[in-house]
Amino acid sequence: MTTSIPPSSKSLEPSAHSVPPPSRSGNVTKQRRKLGVTLGVLFSVTFFAAMLPSRGQHLRTPGQMNTGHELVECADCHRAAPGTLRQQLQANVRYLLGLRRTAVEFGAKPVSNQDCLACHERPFDRHPVFRFNEPRFEAARRELGPQNCTSCHAEHNAARVTVGGGFCVQCHSDMFVHDDPLDVPHDELAATERWDTCLGCHDFHSGHVFELPTALDARIDAQSLDQYFSGGPNPYPARPRSTARAQRPKPPDEQRDSSVTPFRHTDHKP
Repeated sequence: MTTSIPPSSKSLEPSAHSVPPPSRSGNVTKQRRKLGVTLGVLFSVTFFAAMLPSRGQHLRTPGQMNTGHELVECADCHRAAPGTLRQQLQANVRYLLGLRRTAVEFGAKPVSNQDCLACHERPFDRHPVFRFNEPRFEAARRELGPQNCTSCHAEHNAARVTVGGGFCVQCHSDMFVHDDPLDVPHDELAATERWDTCLGCHDFHSGHVFELPTALDARIDAQSLDQYFSGGPNPYPARPRSTARAQRPKPPDEQRDSSVTPFRHTDHKP
């Protein structure tokens, strides 16, 4: 006759090292969380990559290129900012946390005069942008901003000039010309506020070779000028002195064939 041995009470007690089996709902939650993080990272990387120069330009172009810039690529004007994307993010986070004095450029540098002059600099220009940094043009800088190319030539407007006429008054309100060759003296035109006539005789950037008219009625009419500034045909009676460069030359730091511009950790708080 076989006698059954009852299990010991010790074996029936739950072990302190025993781990309950994972629940199905917990596994589903972790999988969803992992999937969400993965999708978030992929979306962020794709978004930031599209915002970098020369990538995704058709996704973010704010408007048509200006006249003559139809073949210009985004990266021709929007140059890559120093550092990698990770370095730029880290530096700006440090700035937000108060660990850095200034923020850094993200993705691309702001477009500057140097970007425009890389193709459009002319030694014969009678109104170069640097001249307007002189103290005597303080009022003009405040009202018009002629020290910046984009004040008159804002990009993505499908035009040549994006500022209204009559801006000559900012600097020539008390004009007087000795031995004035014009049949209607310049000081009289200024006194009667005929500022719409200025560009009919004077090419602002001296971009065309032609003799100035001596009769006011021989000037280029305002309507033709407005059409030209808006992207229409050229009304000037002579050839241009020069044309803009067909391709922007690379600055020296980009001629080293480096894919990443060095990032310098400067301007940090002690």
